[in-house]
Amino acid sequence: MNLYRNFFSVSAMTLLSRVFGFVRDMLMAGVLGAGPAADAFFAAFRFPNLFRRLFAEGVFNTAFVPLFARALEEEGKEAARELAARIISWLVVFLVAVTVLAEIFMEALLMPFVPGFLSDPEKFELTVLLTRICFPYLACMSLMAAYGAILNGLGKFLAAAFAPVLLNIVTIIVLLGLVLYQSGNPEFDAIWVAIGVMAGGVVQLLLVVWAVRKTGFTPRFSLPRIDPAIRRFWFLAVPAIFAGGITQINIFVGTIIASQADSAISYLYYADRLYQLPLGIIGIAISVVLLPELARHLKGGRLAEADRSQQSALLISMLLSLPAATALVVLAVPVISVLFERGAFDAAATLATADALIAFAWGLPAFVLIKVFQPGFFAREDTLTPTLLAAISVAVNIAVSLALFPALEHVGIAIATSVSAWLNTIMLAGLLWRRGHFQLGAPQLRRHGLILAAALMMALLVWGTSFVLAPWLAPQSGLVAKGLALAALVGLGLVVYFGLIHVTGVQRLGSLLGRLRRTG
Repeated sequence: MNLYRNFFSVSAMTLLSRVFGFVRDMLMAGVLGAGPAADAFFAAFRFPNLFRRLFAEGVFNTAFVPLFARALEEEGKEAARELAARIISWLVVFLVAVTVLAEIFMEALLMPFVPGFLSDPEKFELTVLLTRICFPYLACMSLMAAYGAILNGLGKFLAAAFAPVLLNIVTIIVLLGLVLYQSGNPEFDAIWVAIGVMAGGVVQLLLVVWAVRKTGFTPRFSLPRIDPAIRRFWFLAVPAIFAGGITQINIFVGTIIASQADSAISYLYYADRLYQLPLGIIGIAISVVLLPELARHLKGGRLAEADRSQQSALLISMLLSLPAATALVVLAVPVISVLFERGAFDAAATLATADALIAFAWGLPAFVLIKVFQPGFFAREDTLTPTLLAAISVAVNIAVSLALFPALEHVGIAIATSVSAWLNTIMLAGLLWRRGHFQLGAPQLRRHGLILAAALMMALLVWGTSFVLAPWLAPQSGLVAKGLALAALVGLGLVVYFGLIHVTGVQRLGSLLGRLRRTG
């Protein structure tokens, strides 16, 4: 497989999804704002979304893919399909049990996660109702992850990468209806947005099931049974659930602490949406493409190819995440103002969200690097080590969040999330290095140093130019003027950065385009 080509295919679909996601969030900011109903909805959505990330990125991009790759390499397609069928049968039973129990005991389940809502019974009751509506989304997304992992293991990435676009389209349709209806009741609006989320989950699942059927690889369901392959899967899956979703666990920990302050959850949500754009385009796309490629090379004994794949993934990640991080730091306020500042989302909300975004942005390269280094463990069927490292980083996140929250509120939580991500990254890279699974020579270190220098120079130039364009970026300038000024800054940054990358020889643009055109 061509790592560059597959990476940019997944990234393109992720970018399309995030563009629709920003349209969704712009509408949501106008409909729900940053008040109690918004806090209730975002807390409700985070609850199943946490488990979605754990299953999608924890189990089926860590435990399932290496076993599936081994079956494909050593036993052929029929054996791989049988393995997938047995694992998915267990997944269906598990999801039905979890969904039924969660719906029954939802109130008790939510109490530890939103302790700050307990003093406001109406807000807590609304959160419980919205979570009950959203929670079956978990089952849809987990099954989508399973079918998507089959497609990824077969080297077919497009359908699973496109599926999240459908969630945003369905939610946008619901929000447009609410904009036109103008109920004036945020609680009513939040309920309909939750229904839209659930409907979007169903549509996504239908897409990937159809895509798997087209490959002729549809798993045949059977009664769940225990065999050596299933025991091995669960042995890998249980720690992978935690390790693969470490970023989301840290964010969810922040949600628990943020529930103590008014609007803090909403500020963190909008900031999270912005830094998740480059994280999704770069980090998640890299992990989706890199893990099956690494696993296939390692199972086939192609160690040199596996090392080249890891090096290429690191280069792509740094080429894109460092300029994205520095740009978000210097453009936080205008970006949030253009995207969200309208309706119930005012200038004070823009500044509060920008502070959180800057803190998250400093951690963006670390969030991406976690996605690069974890597959080095998962492809070797080692899920325990990254789980232990993830546990350490979560403990640090909680400690730093609690220490900073009294003084900095939601910004302290964002800082803690970034600090813990860097700690996790350093530990992952250090252990891979010590085991001989990852090395960086002097030429690679020089290349990454030049990438960092180019990103900082680009950010400095964009920051200086933003003062020249300040009259057009001011709130009174209007959406069109602000949007054009922001687009000019982004365009300038892209030209300067990639010009520096080309001139310094870090990555010749012609060479990059050649890699994208190659099919293998």
